[in-house]
Amino acid sequence: MTSEDSEIDRPDESVTSRHDEAETDRRAVVLLSGGIDSTTTAAVARADGYALYALTIDYGQRHAVELGAARASAERLGVERYIVQKMDLRAFGGSALTDDIDVPTGRVAPESGDRSDQILEQLSDQTSDQTSGQLPDQVPVTYVPARNTIFLALALAFAESVGAYDIFIGANAVDYSGYPDCRPAFIAKFEELANLATAAAVEGRGRFSIHAPLIDMTKAEIIRTGVSLGIDYADTHSCYDPSAAGLACGRCDSCVIRAKGFLDASIPDPTRYALQ
Repeated sequence: MTSEDSEIDRPDESVTSRHDEAETDRRAVVLLSGGIDSTTTAAVARADGYALYALTIDYGQRHAVELGAARASAERLGVERYIVQKMDLRAFGGSALTDDIDVPTGRVAPESGDRSDQILEQLSDQTSDQTSGQLPDQVPVTYVPARNTIFLALALAFAESVGAYDIFIGANAVDYSGYPDCRPAFIAKFEELANLATAAAVEGRGRFSIHAPLIDMTKAEIIRTGVSLGIDYADTHSCYDPSAAGLACGRCDSCVIRAKGFLDASIPDPTRYALQ
């Protein structure tokens, strides 16, 4: 594995903080993918007074355009330290995001420049079952084996090394694709592991907490929260199967859930879609 450690400018004034003090000793490691959920989670952590240590994982995902979105989010949030950790999960495969497997599509895609309510309502209708919060009978092929377990393990190592005892992840168990590692039970068990498997916890220097502030929120609620904290979602990326130019396909599960979120939030969707 290799990593890129970057210096990032101080916080953008457009991102809201609930605390006036310029500096804080409260450190938090935030997993930052560049999507709606992780970016909003980072903004929530910052607004709660944490100094952010952001970690992005370059795992060989087909939607590598999200790495640029993650860096843009880190710059806007003014993180204290930003690391891009490279670990190629394509060596294992087993997912449409890391293997030669088609990303599930077939849903209505917005036409170029089309943000009409009619299109988004069609998307909403097609995701009514998917966004009910119930785990589907079959986990979709976009699930990456043990991804959040791996990501949280790396975040834990980063946190212990910098003296941070709070780790934030944008897991969501409501508007999600049915991934088993986005459920509250998983988050709780990983927190137990963190406090059993680290020297810092065993020696009593601190207790690790895994925060998933969005876990019970709908996508619309997440978007409204981010907007209230100054997030510009045009800088984020959600699509699993973007074009070569980085435009969203409008057909994959992630695109559909994102579009429904903006529709339900009554907020214009800034996503740039590929030409149809």
